[in-house]
Parts: sequence; structure tokens; C-alpha cells
Amino acid sequence: MTELPHGLVLGKVIDRVDWNEQLFTLFVRAPVQSYVAGQFTKLALFDGNELVRRAYSMVNAPKIHEGEAILEFLVIKDEQGLLSPKLHALNVDDDIYVGSTPSGYMTLQEVPDHVEDLWMLSTGTAVGPFLSILEELASSQRFNHLVLVHAVRQQKDLTYSERIQQKVTLFEGKLKYVPIVSRELVAGALRGRIPDLLLNGELQRSAKLDFNQERSFVFLCGNPGMVRDTSESLKTLGLTKHLRKKPGQFSSENYW
Repeated sequence: MTELPHGLVLGKVIDRVDWNEQLFTLFVRAPVQSYVAGQFTKLALFDGNELVRRAYSMVNAPKIHEGEAILEFLVIKDEQGLLSPKLHALNVDDDIYVGSTPSGYMTLQEVPDHVEDLWMLSTGTAVGPFLSILEELASSQRFNHLVLVHAVRQQKDLTYSERIQQKVTLFEGKLKYVPIVSRELVAGALRGRIPDLLLNGELQRSAKLDFNQERSFVFLCGNPGMVRDTSESLKTLGLTKHLRKKPGQFSSENYW
């Protein structure tokens, strides 16, 4: 047997869903270690003799059976990318390398116990880990309000709409879904960028919820520009970055 690259295990594609010509979901079975909702791992393939690996969050809450996990990944094909075009070319039964030890701190364990309102702000494929977190919260009464914000360029990029609506129904009014489309006018969606919509209050009005230093906690995930600019908007609104040694009201995760 060929020796596996360090830190990786061999997985197999068991299903895929194509949302449009660039966005797709891969379902992979792999013998990874246990993880918690919101974490990520690495996917890797060879490009010639070079192994190319990138971080991707799991869309699903942990599903591990007999030492193997079913992992769901939302991916966008970047024509200039080294890995994503190769991921896009994968079919059912193809092999793929997967990081053996998932990691990441965008988990419910990091949210201070006193928090009542959890905001989840995402762009593009970064909505994935928030779906995993919502799946974990489905059997919990921990928060009074949940807000899922998904910002994309075009309406066709609003993935997992059916699953999200199922969660909205399941949470019986506790969960508010706010889609944002920046390049099209779409009924039921806001138009613009998250940091601007926060500063002008449009996002809060759509969610029917305001930020509060005692009550609120915000997770940011996605495009580094959004994370940076939204962090500044949240500071303007009176919130502070969360650190383990100095608790605050917002925390972020990005992978590039």
C-alpha cells in the first residue's frame, strides 16, 4: 500500500450535487477523527507530483459510524485555482485525500454562556459551517434568537435554500434567514454588502433584532474583505472582538 501523505487519510466521493456551473457539494466518506459542528478540515489531490490541499468546512453536523464519517463540503470552482477545478471534476467512487484531524474555533463551545442572540454572517460557500451549527442546535434551547445571513453576488448562488427553510420552520420563529444579493435585485433579499447594511441598520431591520453587548454574539465567515470590513462595522456599533482571555461579541474564521 502506498504511504499516505502526512496528516491525510484516503476518502471516497459517495455523492455530489451541482447547484450551478460553479457551485457544487461533495459528499465524502473518510476515516477522520471526531469533530464538532462549525469546524473544517483539508481536502487534497495531486497536481502532477505536487499535492495541493485547501481548507473546507463541513456543511453537516458530525455523522460518524464505525470509525468513518460522512462529510459534506460546499465548494466553488475557481478557474484559476489549483484544487477546486480538480474537485469539480470528481465523480462518485473517486478517491480524495482528507485531513485526518478537523479543527477550528467557530463552534458553539466558543460562544459565552450568557449569550441569547447568535448572529451568523457569511458570504458564498462560508454558509456551510453555519448549516452544520444549526443542525446541532436543532435539539437545543440555548438561544432566544438566531440570525443566518448569506451574502452572494447572484440569486443562483443562494445554495441550500430548501434546507434553510426547513430549519426556519423547525425553529418556529427563533431563526431568521436574511439573504443578500449584491448584483441583482431579488424579491425577499437585501441588496448590498454586509458591512454597509449593518451600518445603515437595514440588516437589523430585516432580522427584526438589534445588537446588544450583553445579549449578542456574532460569527463571521467567508471572504476576508467581508470579515475585515464587517469587523470594523461591528466595532462602530459598539461590539468588540472576542478573545478567550478577553470575551467580546464577535469572532471570525476565514480560510484564505
